[in-house]
Amino acid sequence: MKTVTLLFLRDKENERILLAMKKRGFGEGKLNGVGGKVQEGETILEAALRETEEEIGVSVPEEHARQVGRLHFHFTEHPEWEFDCHVFMTETWEGEPAESEEMAPEWHDIAALPFERMWVDDKHWLPTALAGEYVDAHFEFGGDGEYIERYVLNGMHHEELRRKD
Repeated sequence: MKTVTLLFLRDKENERILLAMKKRGFGEGKLNGVGGKVQEGETILEAALRETEEEIGVSVPEEHARQVGRLHFHFTEHPEWEFDCHVFMTETWEGEPAESEEMAPEWHDIAALPFERMWVDDKHWLPTALAGEYVDAHFEFGGDGEYIERYVLNGMHHEELRRKD
C-alpha cells in the first residue's frame, strides 16, 4: 500500500476550495486536491507541501497545514492501486495557484462542488472535512474505481446500492 497525500487550499472568506484537474497518470481528468507519493526520507507533511509547490506553484507554511483526515483506498480488481492517503487543508499559502504539466487548478464554491468531475468517494468524505470534522474512512472500489462497493466513514459502515455502469 502506497502512502500518499492530498492538500486542499480553502478560501474561507469567499467560501471556496481549490480543486485541480489531473492532466496525466492515475486519476487523469478528475478534480482533486493536490498531492502525491511520499518520497523516501521525507515526512508525510513534507511530501504534501512539496507536492503542492510542484503541482500548483504555491508554498504552504508547515504550521498552517492541518491534517483533516486519513483515507484508505482498496481496489478489488487492482490491488496495486491501494493507497493510504493523508489529507490536509490550509487557509494560508504564498503565491498564486498556477497550472503545471500535471495539474490545472480551479476554484469552486463549497456549496456547489462538482462531484460529477471528482472521484466517487469524495462526495462521502469531503463535506465532513469541510465542516471541520476529522475524517477516517476506508473505501472499497469496484471496476477501475468507477463505483464504491462499500465504505466505512468515521466508524459507520455503508454499502453502495447504485453502481455507475
